[in-house]
Amino acid sequence: MRDRKADTPASPSSPEAPPAKTPPIEAPSADPETTRTIYLAGGCFWGLEAFLERLPGVRATTAGYANGSTDRPSYEDVCWKGTGHAETVAVAYDPRVLPTATLLEAFFEAIDPTSENRQGNDVGTQYRTGIYWVDEADRAVATAALLREQARHAKPLAVETKPLDGFWPAEEFHQDYLAKNPGGYCHVDLRKADAFVCRKGLSENRADEGGTGPDAPSPSLREAPADAPSPVAPPAKAPLIGDPREEAAALIRAAGYAAPPDDALRRTLTEEQYRVVRESATEPPFRNAYDRTFEPGVYVDVTSGEPLFSSADKFDSGCGWPAFSRPIAPDVVTRRPDRSHGMRRTEVRSRAGDAHLGHVFDDGPAEAGGLRYCINSAALRFVPLARLEEEGYGYLEPLVRARSEGTGGSGKSGRPARPGSSGSTGTEPSANAGDAALRAQTGA
Repeated sequence: MRDRKADTPASPSSPEAPPAKTPPIEAPSADPETTRTIYLAGGCFWGLEAFLERLPGVRATTAGYANGSTDRPSYEDVCWKGTGHAETVAVAYDPRVLPTATLLEAFFEAIDPTSENRQGNDVGTQYRTGIYWVDEADRAVATAALLREQARHAKPLAVETKPLDGFWPAEEFHQDYLAKNPGGYCHVDLRKADAFVCRKGLSENRADEGGTGPDAPSPSLREAPADAPSPVAPPAKAPLIGDPREEAAALIRAAGYAAPPDDALRRTLTEEQYRVVRESATEPPFRNAYDRTFEPGVYVDVTSGEPLFSSADKFDSGCGWPAFSRPIAPDVVTRRPDRSHGMRRTEVRSRAGDAHLGHVFDDGPAEAGGLRYCINSAALRFVPLARLEEEGYGYLEPLVRARSEGTGGSGKSGRPARPGSSGSTGTEPSANAGDAALRAQTGA
């Protein structure tokens, strides 16, 4: 453990006490239009900062204090006066080189995510672990990363995930501490950063290639435990040849998605999400997140992050819930008979997370196979096409684009029309208003 009083010359009244700093941090020689910032707490910021600086795509780092109760805290305030701040590293990075999901994957390499208020020999609330964001779009990425990491541990994770609530740079003494003091205290094994870069194929060349090519990092999960089979990482934006659905199935299987224990899901999901995926509840029709969403992208399992449905297979069924003509790959969902509520239906569940999704009916568009997967929005998370690469699903982008460009029979705004409506060749009896009401009753 480092000797804090010996190492730290600054005091609250010292001229070196940190000035106020608001996000995002400045990234020297970086294009602000291609640089993002996220704030990571992982114990002593000396080691975490040195670890992150070894990753291609990281443009700047600043050690500081985040999410506490006071402004302009000093090191002594944080250590001994109970301000509630966490030692945190602000990271400015280029997501074309280092997607946010990959950065968080590397972060989990540097910490013990199950340890509460302790990393290495350092103990205290200031050494808690956390992921803090300033861009609300990063909330979903952080949540998905946490769920994937939880699946690797029997113990619950102790990593905070929340918006940034104030960040104050630490004294200059602490900035790039290990670069200035190569033999200084470090609780992080910095060799893990180099091994991660090698394993993921990270390279600065990736930005010049537009995020594609042999240097693109894999979207797969971090290596499994030693006693588990090692998945083969699917290449980012891998070329899809032959049957696109079979190719997608192979890539998704290779990524090795898994759901965390139920107690972790209770902490990370909303009450409605948990009731749907674990208690087979049904959300209200027409008043849910994705009934009227038709932009290009992928819908993933809210429990495991496994891709389940593509926007190219989504159509307006009029039932009040998201409707798809097929899953993104044949085996990402399972079916089972459902005799609940006095009805004979076929339940649809996710493969990796075993989450209740909804039901499948045989009144879908004839030209698309005749099926209608009626799915609860609460069981899904939508990842827009523009964020697939950053969130680790870039390997599915060719499939989503190919299907979107090849989808015919669309209604207004490019939405596949429900059977029997203008722009559709379907003539199923289920297109009438009475059947739409029946769908609302049988539901997802």
